[in-house]
Amino acid sequence: MGLVKNFSTALVTAGFVVLAVAAQAKASLTLEYEGDIGRPANLAEGEFPGTNGTLAVPQGIGVQDSTGNIYVSNGRGIDRVEIYSPQGEYLGGIGGTNSEPGQGFDEPADLKFDPVTGELHVGDVYNSEIDVYDSQGNYIRSYGSFGGPVEGRSFFGPGGLSFGKDGNVYATDFSSDVIKVYDGKNGELVRTIGSSGSELGQLQGPAGITVSPNTGNIYVADQYNYRVQVFDPQGNALYSFGTRGSEAGQFREPIGLEVDEYENIYVADSQNSRVQVFDKNGNFITEYGTAANAAPPASDGTSPYGDPLDLTPGTFNWTAGLHYDDDKLYVGDFFQGRVQVLNVVRDGATKVPEPAPVFGLGLLGFGVVATQLRKTRQQKSAISLKG
Repeated sequence: MGLVKNFSTALVTAGFVVLAVAAQAKASLTLEYEGDIGRPANLAEGEFPGTNGTLAVPQGIGVQDSTGNIYVSNGRGIDRVEIYSPQGEYLGGIGGTNSEPGQGFDEPADLKFDPVTGELHVGDVYNSEIDVYDSQGNYIRSYGSFGGPVEGRSFFGPGGLSFGKDGNVYATDFSSDVIKVYDGKNGELVRTIGSSGSELGQLQGPAGITVSPNTGNIYVADQYNYRVQVFDPQGNALYSFGTRGSEAGQFREPIGLEVDEYENIYVADSQNSRVQVFDKNGNFITEYGTAANAAPPASDGTSPYGDPLDLTPGTFNWTAGLHYDDDKLYVGDFFQGRVQVLNVVRDGATKVPEPAPVFGLGLLGFGVVATQLRKTRQQKSAISLKG
């Protein structure tokens, strides 16, 4: 009976251990401005968008593991993926306007690096495909197929990209309202997740997507439903959070989305010109960003920028692209031609462990208890010896 009683105590203690980890994972978090990557073209001085180092509507952002270089999709007719050093120095670009495979892009959107091979996957919107390049920027292949224009929507094709722990590529099909899962090695379609609609498990304009490296859960920015949806690794809808609006926890067309190792959720709340942060259950933690006192660009396409520009740190004219890497958050300042880099500052947070069986957690707790009991007995023995 003593062993059973002690083991039960260990299981209870394990529960407190798990609760403690969860509480620490929800510790305070703030975002602080560090600097900019890229800049808008100086139109007043005759500089045109596409001049080396300038950006237009940066949506896809990624950091190459091997070099720390920062890759940014450059749209609106520039159609390149630009490369910057970790210090923000312009290094060069990949692509250019072209619809032929391997010759360039027609509006590059989200991009992701394969964590195993280092290959770069880029959503090529109007070519309706995903293009793959090696670590040196050499074209390898293209794969995928995505829906075309939908009345009332200004965007279509591939939206967000993310690699899962299974090696597959998870891509949102913005106009078909589904998530498409492709084999990361050969580009074959494995399955689809979701359907069109506004019920749980349904999507309208799915944009940013990320697969948690901890749990395998799938997080999606459900743009026209003004919410974030969460699916389990099998594609079953778990929950959603967010409503339409501008208060904390509300969205006006969320686009970019990322999850960190603590299972915090970062959302580029585009038309509210801010980033919002939530815990793994969708509870609001904090927000960052102030809207520029400017309109989006004119519809005639004469400029990709809002007017006037306000390049004050923390001021955005829509937030779109988003990338988290090593306690830094890269945020696309969509209509101001730059990426703002934010430091993620935490207080007392603990990383979320990978899922483990309850019995395993019980053994973990039992080990903690046993260790503590040994320490207590040792302390008592030491006191007795001293006595």
